[in-house]
Parts: sequence; structure tokens; C-alpha cells
Amino acid sequence: MTNVSLVTTFILMGLPHAPELDTLLFGIFLVIYVLTVVGNLLILLVIAVDPHLHTPMYHFLTNLSFIDMWYSTVTVPKMLMTLVSPGGRAISFHSCVAQFYSFDFLGSTECFLYTVMSYDRYLAISYPLRYASMMRGRTCALLATTTWLSGSLHSTIQTTPLFRLPYCGPNQIQHYICDAPSLLKLACVDTSAIEMVIFVNIGVVALGCFLLIVLSYMSIIRSILKIRISEGRRRAFQTCASHCIVVLCFYVPLVFIYLRPGSKEVVDGIVAVFYTVLTPLLNPVVYTLRNKEVKKALLKLKDKIAYSQIK
Repeated sequence: MTNVSLVTTFILMGLPHAPELDTLLFGIFLVIYVLTVVGNLLILLVIAVDPHLHTPMYHFLTNLSFIDMWYSTVTVPKMLMTLVSPGGRAISFHSCVAQFYSFDFLGSTECFLYTVMSYDRYLAISYPLRYASMMRGRTCALLATTTWLSGSLHSTIQTTPLFRLPYCGPNQIQHYICDAPSLLKLACVDTSAIEMVIFVNIGVVALGCFLLIVLSYMSIIRSILKIRISEGRRRAFQTCASHCIVVLCFYVPLVFIYLRPGSKEVVDGIVAVFYTVLTPLLNPVVYTLRNKEVKKALLKLKDKIAYSQIK
């Protein structure tokens, strides 16, 4: 089936807000975007230069920071353009396809990665003596590669039927990104079958990954409670707390938007800000402020930079 769309350009209507708030919102989201990119780049740099952080957990954290940096880049700059001028709201059909594919690809890859990270924590806490042999470098690379390939497959399944629909009527997308629920409302044909495919696809991935994460943490909690030393229990809980915070901030808005009956575009657009804008910023904040090893590595990196400047 070939694309019979007559629409060559879509108009992103952006976040619902009063026009006089354009400048304020632009400033807020620009600061968040810069902090997100700088924060995730800093994590990538610290992990790369510090040999003590070349462990499975930080290998996966590197992947997470890389995803978040690009996840934010796919969505926020275009949002900023919609706030700057009316002309910035226009997005070509093919650019819309590229944005949706990238957005879905990175988002689904992050879902799979959170699951892998919870499995890694489960092995580290439940089998501390065998952990090094169970999570070797090749195993880490295989798990990370699988998450990327799975995300690509998931996004292809979502993107292909969505953009083969005919779009011949209104072209105003009630969102700040090209997203499935808003695009389906613009199609010229009955979209119930495509909606079911997307609903089932997202449901299987999101709920399946979330269930595996919950099962992992149930096993982790049982293992932690068996630790006799209170300091050991505290450190184990602290290690997993960061992951739990980020997972909840990512999954709750995702499930609310895509897996609930009915859709209110105004509410969806506001809730989407949490996992498209705030979660990529939250990851470097949580994993640095709550992680002693990363904070030590940051201080060492700062000292190295200061020493090189003195020389």
C-alpha cells in the first residue's frame, strides 16, 4: 500500500497556553533543554574517563544518558520553535514521519533499557558472588544491543501503518510533537484497526516491561531483607531507589496517555511534558546527586581540569 496523503505540511499547535506566556515558556524549556544535554553529556564523559565506573550498571547508564540526550533533542527544539513564531509550527510530512519514528524509537528503547537495568540490579543484589561472571562485558553489550534493536522494531511497527493512512483534510496537530493519538484524528478513513494495533503494541511493551521491572524489584526486596547488616540493607535500597524514581516518572505519564480509554488533547499535551522534557533532565540529576561513585568521579574530573589549567 502506498501513501496517498494529500497533506504535505502539518501545523503543530504546541502546548495549550495564553499567548503572553510564550516568552516565559520559551525561557523555561530552553534552560531545561540545555541542562538536559549538558547533564547527560557530563555523565557520558565521567563514565568514559573514570575506570572505576566501567561496570555493567554504568554501561547501561551510559546508554540511558545517550538516549535521554537525543530524546530531548527530538522533541524540545521543535517545541521551542512553536513558541518563537507561528512559522515555527509548520513541519513537513516527511519531517513528521522522522520525528515520530525517532521519538517512538528512543522512547521504546528506554522502556526496554529500564527493564534490563532492573534485571542487572536483581543479579547484583541477589547473586553478589556470581554477579561478575553472570554479567560479563559481552553479556552487557548483547543486552544493550537487544534493547536498541527491539526499540527499532517497535517503532517500525508503529510508524508504518500510521503514515500509510490518507491525510487529506485538516492538518493542525493538537500537540507540540507528531504523536499517534493526535495524528490519527486527522486521517480521512476509519482508524479503529490502526488504533488497536498501536494500543496493543504499546500495551504489550509498556505493561510487559513494567511487569518485569516490578517482578525484579519484588525479588530484590526479598534479597535485601535477608541482609543482616543494616548498613548493607541501606546501601542496597539506596542503589535501587534512583532507578525506581526515574521508572515511575517515565511510566506513569506514558500509561496515562496511551493506555487509558478516551483522549483529551489538552491534558495529554501537558502530561507528555513529564516524560519528553522532565524525565531526560531528571535522569542525570537523580543518578549524580544520589550516587556517591558518580559524585566522586565528578570531583576527580574537576580536579584534573583545574590542575591542567594551572599547568
